[in-house]
Amino acid sequence: MKKTLLLLITAFACGDAFSQTFVSTTPQNRKVILEEFTGINCVFCPDGHVIANNIKSANPNNFFVINIHVGGFATPSAGQPDFRTPFGTAIANQSLLTGYPSGTVNRTVFNGLSMTAGGTAMGRFNWSNATNQVLAQPSYVNTAVQANINVTTRTLTVNTETFYTGNSPVGTNKLNVALMQNNTFGPQTGGNMGNNYNHQHRLIHMVTGQWGADLTPTTAGTFHPNTFTYQIPLAHNGVPIELGELELVVFVAEGQQTIVSGNTGNITFSGLANNDVMVKSIAPISEQCSNLLSPKVTIQNLSQTNLTSTTITYSINGGPQQTHNWTGSLLPLQSTEVTLPAVTYNLEANNTLEVNLPSDDNNANNALNSTFAKAIETQFTNITIKITLDRWASETSWSLKNSAGANVAVNPVYNNGNDFAANGTYPQPDINLTLPNDCYTFQILDSYGDGICCDYGNGGYQIWANGTLIPGMSGGTFTSSDRRIFGVNTTLSVDQFDLSSIRVYPNPSKGNIFVHTPADAQMILTDISGKIVLRGSLLSGENNLNVSNLSKGMYLMQLEGENFSKSEKIILN
Repeated sequence: MKKTLLLLITAFACGDAFSQTFVSTTPQNRKVILEEFTGINCVFCPDGHVIANNIKSANPNNFFVINIHVGGFATPSAGQPDFRTPFGTAIANQSLLTGYPSGTVNRTVFNGLSMTAGGTAMGRFNWSNATNQVLAQPSYVNTAVQANINVTTRTLTVNTETFYTGNSPVGTNKLNVALMQNNTFGPQTGGNMGNNYNHQHRLIHMVTGQWGADLTPTTAGTFHPNTFTYQIPLAHNGVPIELGELELVVFVAEGQQTIVSGNTGNITFSGLANNDVMVKSIAPISEQCSNLLSPKVTIQNLSQTNLTSTTITYSINGGPQQTHNWTGSLLPLQSTEVTLPAVTYNLEANNTLEVNLPSDDNNANNALNSTFAKAIETQFTNITIKITLDRWASETSWSLKNSAGANVAVNPVYNNGNDFAANGTYPQPDINLTLPNDCYTFQILDSYGDGICCDYGNGGYQIWANGTLIPGMSGGTFTSSDRRIFGVNTTLSVDQFDLSSIRVYPNPSKGNIFVHTPADAQMILTDISGKIVLRGSLLSGENNLNVSNLSKGMYLMQLEGENFSKSEKIILN
């Protein structure tokens, strides 16, 4: 027993293992690094992202994604962002990929799963199988990473630790540190999100270079601490780099191929103020038909400490100032979107929302404004939708939704989902509708990302009212999606209805609320943070709402009908 203990101590000492601080020295199974090859103009790449995220959710501490934009589908068209890096082409080329989306699991060849014999690239439907194989295998090396960003100098300092629990088959391994950015909203063909697709785990830099830094020796008991620094630019290829959205993945490879294992770690921040909150952005506000609006604003904690509360004030068109007291938990540089309680305002042709943080410091990041327009309106209720398709019929889908988000009409199945055989454009039968007074959103999608106009003619869409084209309600030249908003009849206004006839009782309530309205209405119930807890349709007369499952406290009920809107505070005891 004494001899065994002496040998163990000797092995640790030779590797300087006593200086180890955060990497595990216990033998572990391999962790998975999925290098996902993708592009913003790739139709099926969003499906690949879904598959990767599902695997990650099932293995949250053992599966890490590096999203590499590379190849022809990643080449941006005019106005599109460039997510490519100098590192992607070499990584993709060595995988022997033959299509997109594709990916490598630990840069390992899996017989029967690869796109090309001897290649590491696999189609998306094989990633899960390969992942399960890797996770079941022991690893001879553990690695860990911690990092800090000085927000004043934008300096990233990365500390890695690598410990060998066994012997590597090669004398020199490669240590790689990948820097990614999350939550970048932009265009993506497929996915039905248009220009609002959320890009995650997007590679922006390899801190250790194309193929990593050398690790030697690679024998059991060896411990390697390493430090790397990187000066983070303000943008990558013109795309802003958000410090609070960065993510690190570290991995050890046997040369350029065969990743043994990897890990991720926390990024801390220094150089922040003691107390600073920022109005980071206001969610775009589409054209409005109603004078009741619930804005969404994103705030960011620029403080060195955790943010738990702040006051937000807002007003529209210089109207009465509204106050919302936000509470929650935001770590340094974290952001959150806050849905503000609905406010009634005078809807004009052009409108301005102003948001402010009055209790914060007096620097310039406390206020922001956003403009939005009044939707085009028609007094006629007989609406016609005209669609002329290009020959790629199966790529097109569309819907018409009312203000509650319910489908009023959707596209038929065009030619049973098959494309038209000959070149040309193909007018479809008119869709004739009789619509009640409301605000409507027409959205058309193209799964390939090239719209429906001008392929072999002049395809497009038009929305008519009473036999006449509604101004501005036409299009066809777009990428993945296009949208038009219009109102039928007149603007929904509180001045057109006797609001005293609406009754909400008892208030306070212990679990049942009765809502009496003289006309059909849409109802939304939100808590004090603006989170929707209940929504639905109310019929003319008395409606009984069972809210006994909700927590005690104050809520805001928003009612909107054909010619009215009203807000009511509700207290649950």
